[in-house]
Amino acid sequence: MSDVLIRLENIVKSYGPDLDPAVDNLDLEVQRGEVLVLVGPSGCGKSTTLRLINRLIEPTSGRIVIDGEDVTDVNPSELRRKIGYVIQQVGLFPHRTIAENIATVPNLLGWKKKDIATRVDELLELVSMDPDTYRDRYPKELSGGQAQRVGVARALAADPDVLLMDEPFGAIDPITRDRLQNEFLRLQSEVKKTIVFVTHDIDEAIKMGNRIAILREGSEIAQLDTPEAILAHPADEFVESFLGSGAILKGLTLKKVSDTELHQVPILTAPVMREEALKELQESPDQVGLLLDSNGRPLRWIDERALNRTSQPIEKSGRPVTVDLQPEDTLQDALTVMLQSSAGMACVTDRRGKYLGCTTIESLAKLIMSDGQG
Repeated sequence: MSDVLIRLENIVKSYGPDLDPAVDNLDLEVQRGEVLVLVGPSGCGKSTTLRLINRLIEPTSGRIVIDGEDVTDVNPSELRRKIGYVIQQVGLFPHRTIAENIATVPNLLGWKKKDIATRVDELLELVSMDPDTYRDRYPKELSGGQAQRVGVARALAADPDVLLMDEPFGAIDPITRDRLQNEFLRLQSEVKKTIVFVTHDIDEAIKMGNRIAILREGSEIAQLDTPEAILAHPADEFVESFLGSGAILKGLTLKKVSDTELHQVPILTAPVMREEALKELQESPDQVGLLLDSNGRPLRWIDERALNRTSQPIEKSGRPVTVDLQPEDTLQDALTVMLQSSAGMACVTDRRGKYLGCTTIESLAKLIMSDGQG
């Protein structure tokens, strides 16, 4: 079995003799199981290239080979049923339930109703949406992030080998986008699909891609390599200018919170004994602790001043923990949260919100320094 699943050979897409080609003699290989990100300025042909792969538009010339088969010889409708496709505006059918939306392709393929129902529930769980809660809802009842998750579930419904994603998180607010990106990377570690991902955002490309193709006008490849290699050795001035400044900060998207050594602060649980807690905080180099609820979830940052405020209960003292991190979050996410945190550090929790430890500026700097020395 070849390591190359998708191959574009001398692909040209022209819309007329008097116009420059949207795609001009593009040669591109996509490895089996990788996320290849196409990134570049507006009008460089990245979305056009994506639509050529599943033949939403036809190439003017050239060959597109998927798993050894020239797809220009395949019925376009049959081809598209074998390829998952996720777009920025999601495109859910408003008159169909979430379950019916996800079941679109399996229904077209003639799956049995029982198998479809099982698959719908599997996929909702896979994208962290409770089937009992969401199965019978309609798209208008979902947030943007939830709708995007359903869009991914629908694309995966018939278990395609190939997933095409055209700016899938582009219309979502930054906090939700970060969480969806992290959730998608977790999902990809489980399903291991071959993905071609289009974005105009170089930070998103660095975070999401195993390899990145930076495109000039006409889908000419300026550089195709791993994010680490592109950040370390940009091919030319065009790539340098597209990367922009701050390579170290961009490199923070390549590391996850799970790569750092978590820091432990004093933990307080109800009922809090003020004198004992005060002694523990005074002996701690951080001089701040965390109040957890009965399920081990962080509630408030507690310092000596909060403990000495006897006019109100501990549960209402200190500063609330408003944002936390998960192990799958990037170090760039961690830096953002730490800069916003009143304690100068960030809580890390598991997917159920249970406290695991804290990230600190020192742990971040230590990791960056060790990478630089390596």
